[in-house]
Amino acid sequence: MHAPDLPADLAVDLAGTTVWLLPERALWWPEGAMLCLADLHLGKAATFRARGLPVPAGTTQGNLDRLAQLLARHPGVQRLVVLGDFLHAAEAHAPALLRALAAWREDHAALELVLVRGNHDRHAGDPPAWLRARIVEEPWSLGPFACCHHPQHRAGQWVLAGHLHPTAVLYGGGRDALRMPCFVAEPGLLVLPAFGEFTGGHAVPAAPGRQRFAVGAGRVWALP
Repeated sequence: MHAPDLPADLAVDLAGTTVWLLPERALWWPEGAMLCLADLHLGKAATFRARGLPVPAGTTQGNLDRLAQLLARHPGVQRLVVLGDFLHAAEAHAPALLRALAAWREDHAALELVLVRGNHDRHAGDPPAWLRARIVEEPWSLGPFACCHHPQHRAGQWVLAGHLHPTAVLYGGGRDALRMPCFVAEPGLLVLPAFGEFTGGHAVPAAPGRQRFAVGAGRVWALP
């Protein structure tokens, strides 16, 4: 017997509107035609290699390909908001990365791109002007949301944030444990998992008033 099919995306009501938590580790807000994600850290692997550490190549193109597939799955997206740490460090301005980024931008020329500055962006510097990105400081308000990099609480607004790269640790029998990316919701705050593949994660435990939504096996589900 096969298990019943379960929806990949998870609808959550925030601030009187509905957002969708996506297994691609992003948030889709249909009412605002907005796709939101955090912590791409483009160029992180290149930065490590430039500093003499032998890490695999190809992560930037992989992240951009995943982003292109996500946009194709949601053709109603008009605005992409990145909640900080778009670039990882100054070494991210390498020619190969910029060529890949330029090709991605050409394929999505009509997309409005908003980058909320994160702590890594300040060290990396703003991306080139040809990216046609609107660079903003946190908090950047859009409808009922305050788009931030650092998790925080703001009166009268729901904060969407990143920075923590949250994960949930699930325990099985014996000493089995599984770490999975997760969304973390608290009153007035939703923290997104890192979109970038080469980013690591910070374990966020269960706590009163906190809801975690794990990402794995191509879907999102609420943890008890």
